[in-house]
Amino acid sequence: MCETQAFFPGTGICKELEDRALLLWLTQEGAESLNRSFHVLEYCRVSSMASAPTSKYNSHSLENESIKRTSRDGVNRDLSEAVPRLPGETRITDKEVIYICPFNGPIKGRVYITNYRLYLRSLETDSALILDVPLGVISRIEKMGGATSRGENSYGLDITCKPIFAFLNEEKFNVDGWTVYNPVEEYRRQGLPNHHWRITFINKCYELCDTYPALLVVPYRASDDDLRRVATFRSRNRIPVLSWIHPENKTVIVRCSQPLVGMSGKRNKDDEKYLDVIRETNRQISKLTIYDARPNVNAVANKATGGGYESDDAYHNAELFFLDIHNIHVMRESLKKVKDIVYPNVEESHWLSSLESTHWLEHIKLVLTGAIQVADKVSSGKSSVLVHCSDGWDRTAQLTSLAMLMLDSFYRSIEGFEILVQKEWISFGHKFASRIGHGDKNHADADRSPIFLQFIDCVWQMSKQFPTAFEFNERFLITILDHLYSCRFGTFLYNCESAREKQKVTERTISLWSLINSNKDKFKNPFYTKEINRVLYPVASMRHLELWVNYYIRWNPRIKQQQPNPVEQRYVELLALRDEYIQRLEELQLASSAKLSDPSTSPSGPSQMMPHVHTHF
Repeated sequence: MCETQAFFPGTGICKELEDRALLLWLTQEGAESLNRSFHVLEYCRVSSMASAPTSKYNSHSLENESIKRTSRDGVNRDLSEAVPRLPGETRITDKEVIYICPFNGPIKGRVYITNYRLYLRSLETDSALILDVPLGVISRIEKMGGATSRGENSYGLDITCKPIFAFLNEEKFNVDGWTVYNPVEEYRRQGLPNHHWRITFINKCYELCDTYPALLVVPYRASDDDLRRVATFRSRNRIPVLSWIHPENKTVIVRCSQPLVGMSGKRNKDDEKYLDVIRETNRQISKLTIYDARPNVNAVANKATGGGYESDDAYHNAELFFLDIHNIHVMRESLKKVKDIVYPNVEESHWLSSLESTHWLEHIKLVLTGAIQVADKVSSGKSSVLVHCSDGWDRTAQLTSLAMLMLDSFYRSIEGFEILVQKEWISFGHKFASRIGHGDKNHADADRSPIFLQFIDCVWQMSKQFPTAFEFNERFLITILDHLYSCRFGTFLYNCESAREKQKVTERTISLWSLINSNKDKFKNPFYTKEINRVLYPVASMRHLELWVNYYIRWNPRIKQQQPNPVEQRYVELLALRDEYIQRLEELQLASSAKLSDPSTSPSGPSQMMPHVHTHF
C-alpha cells in the first residue's frame, strides 16, 4: 500500500487502502479557495521543518462555530457544535461542500481546514456524518470536473495531502515520553556490558553508519578498527551488533545487513572472523545460525547489485537459513488487495476466498514463523542467531522485535513495548519517512510499504492467542498505528536517529508515549498476568490467524464492529470496585491510626487499656 494507515471515518476503509478517499464537490470559487489553502499548508510544512514557526494565520477557535444544518426537507437549523482543536492548531478556511459518501450518497456539509486536520460535519439533520482526518494521513489534492449543474460550474477536490503538524503541536502532558528509552539503561537491564560484550561509541557522530544509533553493543574481543573493516563489507555499513542476550544461556540475537559478496563471490576475512567471534561469546561449539529473511531466489538476485549472502565455503562455522519473507513491494501490493475486498463492499459469500487471494495473512504467517524460529533457537541455548535481510531495516526489524517479544516478558508491558519500538525500529533506522511518506506528496513513491503495520498486526495476532500475557490492549496498538500516520507527534518522523538529531525532534516535538503514558489505564489489558521468563510461541498456521477487523474495517457502517467482550467489561467493573474498596480501607486505616495517636482519644487509665475478655465455662 502506499499513502497512509490511519482510518478515514465515513469512507469505510483505511485511507492507505484507497486512491480516492475523499471527494468533495463545490463551486469553482470554493474549490480554488480550498486548493489554495492546501498549497499554503504545504508551504507551512516546509517552513515548520526548518524552523517550526508559529502560524501566520489568526488563531481562530473552532470550538464554538455556529453551524447551519439543513434537513432533507430544506429546513435550516442553527446549531452550535464543538469542532475539536488541539493546542497550536489554527483554522485556515471553511466552505460548504457536497461530500460524495460511498455508502450514503451525496451529503451536504461544511468542511474546515486547519493546520492539522480536515474536519467535515454534515449539515443535514438526518445524517450524523463527521469526518475528522489528520492531514498527515492523506497525500495529494486533485481539482476535478467543471461540469455545469443548474447553470453553475461545480468542481470536485480529490484531497490527499501530507503536512507535518508535530512541529506546531503545543499539547501538554504530565509525562515526557522522550525519556522512555535510554539505551544504556536498557542494555544494563539485559546485564550488559559483561566480559564478552561491550558498549562502543564508535558511531557517536554517525560516521561509521549514518542509519545506526550512536550507541552499539559489540563483542568485547572486536576492536573499533575491526568494526570499521567489517563495515566496508556490509550493506550501508550496517555491521552485526547485539539486539538481545538471553539472561541464562547467554546466546544472543544479532542484527545487520547483507554482506557485499557480489557476482564475483568476494570474501572479507575480517567479516568472517567477526562472525566467529560472535559465535564464541557464549562458548558455544555449534555453528552460528544465520537467518536471512529473504527468499533464496531474491538473495541470489541481490548478488547482481553487489549484495548476497553468507556462503558455506566462506563462513565455515555458520549455518544459513532463508525465511522466504517477501520484499516491501509485495507487501504493498498485498495490502492493496485487502482494500479491494473491504471497500466499499464486503462480499460475505466469497469472503474467505477473497481474503486468501490477498495473501496478507500468508505474509503474516511467514513473519511470525521466522520470529518463532529465532526465538526457539535462542531459548534452547543451541546457538546464537544473526538476522538480516537486504539492508537490515525492514524484515530484520520485524524478526528481531517479534522474537524479543516472545522471549522477554518485559517487552509485553506498556513501557517495555514502547522501548522495544524505540530500540529495534526507531533507533536502528527503519525508514519511517520513506515507508509512510510523511510530508511527501509523491503518493506513488515505490518506497512506501506497510512494514511496521505488519509488525503491529503480528503483535495483535499474538495478543489474541495469549490474552493474559500482554499489559496493553487492542486500543494501545490501534493508537500507535493512528499516530504513525497523523504527524501529530514526532516519534515516527524521519528515517533514522541521525536525521532526528539534526532536526532536534525531541526538543521541537512531543512523543506519542507522552500521550499514552499520561493515561495508561485506557490502554491496559484487565486480564494481564505478569509472568517472568515465560516464552511465547504463537501458532502461526492459517487457521489460527485472522484479519484484524477492528482495525482494517472499523469505519465501515455496513460491518458490525466486534463489541467489547461483556466478560471483559464486567471484569473491568469489578476491578474498579475492588480498587474503590481498597482505597476506602486505606482511608479508614489512616483515620484509625490518627485517632490512636491522638492523646485526647487515648485511654486515661490502665483499666481502660484492658481488653474485654470473654470466658467460656
